[in-house]
Amino acid sequence: MNKRIKILCKAWIWIVLSMLLVAGTSQAQTAMINSQSRNPISLNGEWNAILDPTGIGEWRQIWLEKKPRLKTDFVEYSFEGSPRLKVPGDFNSQMPELTYFEGVVWYKKEFSYSLKKNKRLFVHFGAVNYLADIYLNGEKIGSHEGGFTPFQFEITEKIKPGTNSLIVKVDNKRLKNGLPGLGYDWLNYGGITRDVNLIETGNTYIEDYSIQLRKGSRKEVLGWIKLNGIHRKQALKVKIPELGLVYSTKSDSMGMAKLRFSGAFKLWSVENPKRYKVSVECETDSINDEIGFRDIEVIGNKVFLNGKVVFLKGINIHEENPYKGARAFSKEDASLLLSQAKALGCNLVRLAHYPHNEYMVSEAEKMGLMVWSELPVYQHIEFSDTAVLSKMDLMLKEMISRDRNRCSVIIWSLSNETYDGTPNRTNALARLTKVCRSLDSTRLITHVTNSQAYNNNSFKVWDSLYKYADIISVNEYIGWYIPWQGKPENTTWNMAFPDKPLFISEFGGEALFGNRNGAADEAASWREEYQQQIYTDQLKMFNTIPNLCGVSPWLLFDYRSLGRMHPVYQKGYNRKGLLSEKGERKMAWYIMEQYYKSK
Repeated sequence: MNKRIKILCKAWIWIVLSMLLVAGTSQAQTAMINSQSRNPISLNGEWNAILDPTGIGEWRQIWLEKKPRLKTDFVEYSFEGSPRLKVPGDFNSQMPELTYFEGVVWYKKEFSYSLKKNKRLFVHFGAVNYLADIYLNGEKIGSHEGGFTPFQFEITEKIKPGTNSLIVKVDNKRLKNGLPGLGYDWLNYGGITRDVNLIETGNTYIEDYSIQLRKGSRKEVLGWIKLNGIHRKQALKVKIPELGLVYSTKSDSMGMAKLRFSGAFKLWSVENPKRYKVSVECETDSINDEIGFRDIEVIGNKVFLNGKVVFLKGINIHEENPYKGARAFSKEDASLLLSQAKALGCNLVRLAHYPHNEYMVSEAEKMGLMVWSELPVYQHIEFSDTAVLSKMDLMLKEMISRDRNRCSVIIWSLSNETYDGTPNRTNALARLTKVCRSLDSTRLITHVTNSQAYNNNSFKVWDSLYKYADIISVNEYIGWYIPWQGKPENTTWNMAFPDKPLFISEFGGEALFGNRNGAADEAASWREEYQQQIYTDQLKMFNTIPNLCGVSPWLLFDYRSLGRMHPVYQKGYNRKGLLSEKGERKMAWYIMEQYYKSK
């Protein structure tokens, strides 16, 4: 057999092996077990890691953890003596050589476990960015794509008594048909960025539930409970002890039970973020949660919270701990970011441009902050690729599944700065909007655009997506990327949908903290005075918008970005923050703080 035939035979054997491995794996489950209500067993901590910059780990079969057996054997990739990375956490901020790395890193964690009789076991990941392949004891158990939503796999039949080995291949390389795609304005933090837990359940367990007020009601709950397992027909109860409320129902043969009951709820609000202890019980399982009840809706061109007009005083936030220059993931990180939003006077946080970790949502709920949650459908998306459409559906379902009972979430944002001329863009996003409404009809839906025209100090606000959205959301940077064409207070507006509320979802400009005492009319200086003037002018312009329902500056803290490399003023940071990466308040902070106090 000649050399070429040998090479082809080896390649064919590897292809067949790979196909068999993939065929034996499963996709992650969309319905997420609520890990925080299940007494999870944490797999957080230090994991062994192998850097794989050439991406040949599959060829080397790293997951099999081969070891030399003969004196002549050698192994090039080994977890023995490897560096250790903290989980949760991004790998970029943990090793200097990985600061801007985009590629493959393999993680390994050994743990001991003995599964009890009549129990089921799941491994649950809060998020892995971006592609994840999961192996247990040398066997591939599944894959997941998407860096900002949770996923899980059942391992009941695969766990073994004693020590088990969990290996995760993480790949954060950008994909043309990824979500987001190839270009975006934030650091592409890779790794196992959120909690990893083992979750044990009974043979039949409560898989998911929806307990929120019916749209337009302030006292009636309209929801459901879903059971998973072999005994799906069961008696169920929902209990809210503080109200003396016990609601009984039964699930059908598919494990589904509809809920419909009323209560004298004290409604969750910004001023009084009231939540109730709620238990969901079936014959074989029970879950405890804390749930708030509120009504959010659009009437005419106004937004109403619990029947009262509310002006949305927002701020954009990236999922980054500024003091560490690392991906935010913990309750402490959430408190750090959200406390600054409260100090500014906000009642809304736009968690841009992807779903943030669950601590951000739950802590915002406790603090009385409304939440805008967003899919990473960002700018140049390949809408004509059918795989992209499936990815959008999956991420939407995962986002809603995790947070459907968090009353702080009032807006699902399904896209940001996509372009009307992109093939299939509007059809794809119109379909996604329909899917979103079918999954959750209680919240508001928006698509963020930057396609408005600005000529002769007049805005023409139009996009084909607006007819599908509850709120028109516009990103505009007049005074920074585009100069003013007249006095801000004389701006005029030509609205395609004047009967809908308009939200200014981004505005602002860059300034380096401490760069002061210069001209306020010179953008090239990167001075705080110029940023302050942008904000002063923007506030004057806001008074000219007849259907304005809220605003959200870009953004809270300066944050890391590969596309912001000015050697003097940026140094790898987007400097549009009202706060520096050290938490120092720029002059524009006080302009917004005063504005929010007046609203």
